[in-house]
Amino acid sequence: MTQKEAELVIIKGTKEGLTFYFNDDCSFSDVYTDLQNKLETLPDEDKGEQTVSVIVKLGNRFVTEKQRLMLKELIEAGDQFKIERFDSDVIGRKQAEAWIESNGMKTFSKIVRSGQVLEVEGDLLLIGDVNPGGEVRASGNVFILGSLHGIAHAGFNGDDTAVIVASYMNPSQLRIAQFISRSPDYDAEGVYMECGYLDKEQNKIIIDRLQVLPYVRKNLRGLGRRMQIG
Repeated sequence: MTQKEAELVIIKGTKEGLTFYFNDDCSFSDVYTDLQNKLETLPDEDKGEQTVSVIVKLGNRFVTEKQRLMLKELIEAGDQFKIERFDSDVIGRKQAEAWIESNGMKTFSKIVRSGQVLEVEGDLLLIGDVNPGGEVRASGNVFILGSLHGIAHAGFNGDDTAVIVASYMNPSQLRIAQFISRSPDYDAEGVYMECGYLDKEQNKIIIDRLQVLPYVRKNLRGLGRRMQIG
């Protein structure tokens, strides 16, 4: 067996048990065969009398459900090892689509009228107004290229880093995660190009100039510049 073949699977001991590191540049069959050989020749002191917890590090290798089952059956044969979890740096198509759905920006061009509720997963970009009595909700950020006179709720799933931005800010209520701010907290006449964000030190929603957004939410710097220019 060459050194390259010997490194297809690396087994390391930890305080919690064993970690199996898989080479992700070779075929699954090669990894499987090497793992099988290593398990057969594993020293008795690494096996122990009790069931040992195992974490399988797949790296950039994608394995199917059938392949996961094959690995599970191989590793857990004999009741010496129990897989705690598989760690992978890649995800399947369905997981990717779900992530895009929950994190992507949804764009609408409309007026949200009284009694209407517009709710999305991820960020919301509304090109239009939110009239009094209307409400927009997003699990991420809320961006309104228009007037906000109704209710805006960002981070409704508990994301207190979410922000609310409006071309004209005159809401009846702002909500970020579980925090609520009502109209008496800011100028009742409304303000142009403002943003709302949660200040954790003051434990309240702050209304400020749009220009501060890249500094209080650094992950939005690029978006902040684009909205200021636009």
